[in-house]
Amino acid sequence: MKRVLILYAKYGGGHLSAAKAIETYIEEHYLDAQIKVVDCVEEVTPFLSKVTTDAYKNMAKKAPKLWKNIYYKSPKGFWFKMSTIAKKYLANHLLDIFNSFLPDIVISVHPFGSQITAYLKEQGKTDCKLATVFTDFKTHPQWLIGKEYNDYFFVSNDQMKQELLDLGISEDKIHVTGVPLSNKFIFGVNPDSAYKDLDLDRNKKTILLFGGGEFGLGHKRTVQVLKALTHHLNNYQIVAISGKNKKLNAEFLKVQNELNNNNLKIYKYTTQVAELMSISSLVVTKPGGLTSSESLASELPLLIINPIPGQEEENAEFLENSGAAIWLKDADNIEEVIGGLLSNEDKLLKMKNCAISISHKKSTRDICRILMDN
Repeated sequence: MKRVLILYAKYGGGHLSAAKAIETYIEEHYLDAQIKVVDCVEEVTPFLSKVTTDAYKNMAKKAPKLWKNIYYKSPKGFWFKMSTIAKKYLANHLLDIFNSFLPDIVISVHPFGSQITAYLKEQGKTDCKLATVFTDFKTHPQWLIGKEYNDYFFVSNDQMKQELLDLGISEDKIHVTGVPLSNKFIFGVNPDSAYKDLDLDRNKKTILLFGGGEFGLGHKRTVQVLKALTHHLNNYQIVAISGKNKKLNAEFLKVQNELNNNNLKIYKYTTQVAELMSISSLVVTKPGGLTSSESLASELPLLIINPIPGQEEENAEFLENSGAAIWLKDADNIEEVIGGLLSNEDKLLKMKNCAISISHKKSTRDICRILMDN
């Protein structure tokens, strides 16, 4: 029997989703395992968790240049000192969990989890194996603080593997598996439910638009993107997800009311992302690590909009360079880019094939097998 501690933090939804995907797979396939999932910040201090996550959201939304500055300067100077202080504080307060649960393996899907566990291993307070699971398409030094105490690194692509090799990390510790995805992407879905539940036309191609959720970055430009897409409703149906952003949802609904066209569907939220992706021909989205990985696993070309400076811009660059995506930049003419893409079947097919070539549908299974079967 193995005791597995999964550490995450609520800075963006992808970390929790990755943690839950791993937890679910282990529960369903390793019945004798004991699993504990912990938010490594909120478990210690809910107040600090709320303050820092709110600060992250507000900076990403209202002061993206400031967030970009913090993102790239965090490995050194003031931000490094703050990270070191936070790491030690969180580690000391999480020690009770380590001592009571006695994990054989810690799986970290957030830099704080990796730093905390590495620090406790350095102090001789735990002898667990440490697995760091990256949730984006490029490495960042915050993930690698205490890297010598890591036993496994799970990355999204060969470029990330080379970055770790260049840092002197042993190749046998590095595994190119992709970002952990839910079982729906491992075992597939029945697309019939999406057509039926969302009242979609089986005879029309579908475009899936994610408006950016609670961040709502560049919401005016997102509305412009939606309007440009609606010029192609003769050939496509559009499912637009506004997320938690009330203002964006109102703007989406305004477009829908003005058009009065059944080929445009607006939703605040859906639990059928996998089903929708399975019937789509294109996804329009900001390039979070999770949504991008789900799109690739669904063999979808991506049109990237409104990336958060830092990690999402790096994701956008990787996806565009791979040929699976087009990054719609601020200076680009929206109508021209969308019109040119939707009228070019060969281009869409090439992007689809590139998406397939870098996708990792079995990511969660592969991660869990490597950790649990050894």
